[in-house]
Amino acid sequence: MPDASTNSSDTATPELMKAISAAFNSRDVDRIVSFFTDDATFWLARGPEPVGRTLAGKEAIRETLAARFKVIPDMRWDHKEYIYAGNRAISVWTVKGKGADGEDLNYQGCDIYTFRGGKICAKDTYWKMVEQKDRI
Repeated sequence: MPDASTNSSDTATPELMKAISAAFNSRDVDRIVSFFTDDATFWLARGPEPVGRTLAGKEAIRETLAARFKVIPDMRWDHKEYIYAGNRAISVWTVKGKGADGEDLNYQGCDIYTFRGGKICAKDTYWKMVEQKDRI
């Protein structure tokens, strides 16, 4: 249940989360970015920053996803669980795909979403690091 400061149009719902997941699995960039606010921030799991890589704004998100799907054309998320908390939601998933560079993706991870006006204003992605060395 949303708190008093959360507008009902900001509330994360099962229908919204399933629609977002379907959009990502379609790999249709225009469909995906239609779920983001113009000023959205998307933090990727990988990148040169402590937060991974920061994408600021809908156009940066569009460009990066288009480039990603060229490199990993069969990228797909199997969503295991959604957790709801007012204008926030968590999606728990496994991502799979084969990169053009030969990398096999098979990671478990999650996305933390924040919504404003029925759209994603922030998306923060995390995934498990698969290492070939026995390390704790």
